[in-house]
Amino acid sequence: MKLKVLIALFAACALSAQAALKIGDKMPATDVKLKGEKETSLARLTGEKGTLVIVTCNHCPYAVAWEGRIVKLGNACSKKGVGAVAINANDPGIVPGDSWEKTMERAKSAGFQFPYVVDETQAVAKALGAAKTPECYLFDKAGKLVYHGAVDDNHKDAGKVENHYLRDALDALLAGKEIAVKETKAMGCGVKYRK
Repeated sequence: MKLKVLIALFAACALSAQAALKIGDKMPATDVKLKGEKETSLARLTGEKGTLVIVTCNHCPYAVAWEGRIVKLGNACSKKGVGAVAINANDPGIVPGDSWEKTMERAKSAGFQFPYVVDETQAVAKALGAAKTPECYLFDKAGKLVYHGAVDDNHKDAGKVENHYLRDALDALLAGKEIAVKETKAMGCGVKYRK
């Protein structure tokens, strides 16, 4: 019995590790329908110079703490030729505050000028290998992953940030330079996947 449980655990870990994108991988699940103010997809949201995808939610203290910085970066992206989308993939059956209605309310109250959408099937989040909220994915103009991880190194206090990982990656992408830090550890609450 114990052996079967161990084998199942190892299989689950292998699937999870296999699902995580690696730097240089192509953007997955680009045609999956995402529900926002209007239906869309990653394919429709790509930018001329790249695409920023952030898996986030309405309730996680980390996501809430970083939200102002996420909104500021995402709002600036479209003016610079980078598509941006925030995706709430949490199951509203587990967290009712992450329903489509609550997400649309949050988008308005927080000042999102880029799409904040719901991944109802959770297919995009799973294809990205998203484990945390928030978790950031920056793709270049060819659709290849060039940065993955956290927004910065201090979710609690924007004034005490020492490393602006996502902002620096965006700046390097736009300047056509090599991104110095391509991957960091995403910190936050676990994505609430359907069982």
